[in-house]
Amino acid sequence: MSPPSRKHTLLFALLMSCYMAFLMSGILTAVNTGIDAGFIGRWLCAWLLAWSCAFPLVLIGAPRLRRLLLRYVGP
Repeated sequence: MSPPSRKHTLLFALLMSCYMAFLMSGILTAVNTGIDAGFIGRWLCAWLLAWSCAFPLVLIGAPRLRRLLLRYVGP
C-alpha cells in the first residue's frame, strides 16, 4: 500500500476534523447547556473553536498514528 498523496492527506484531515468537531461539539453543547432557542448559535461557536483546534491536530497526529499502527499491526 503506497502512502497517501499530500492532497489526500489534507482533504482527509479537513473532512475528518470537520466531521468529528461538528458532532462532538453538538453533543457536548447539548449536554452542558441544553437544547433551547440559543442552542444552534452556541453549537456553531463551539464547533468553530473545536474545528480550528482539530484540523491542525489531525494533520500532525494522523501520520504519526498511521506509522504507529503499521508498526504494531503491519500493512
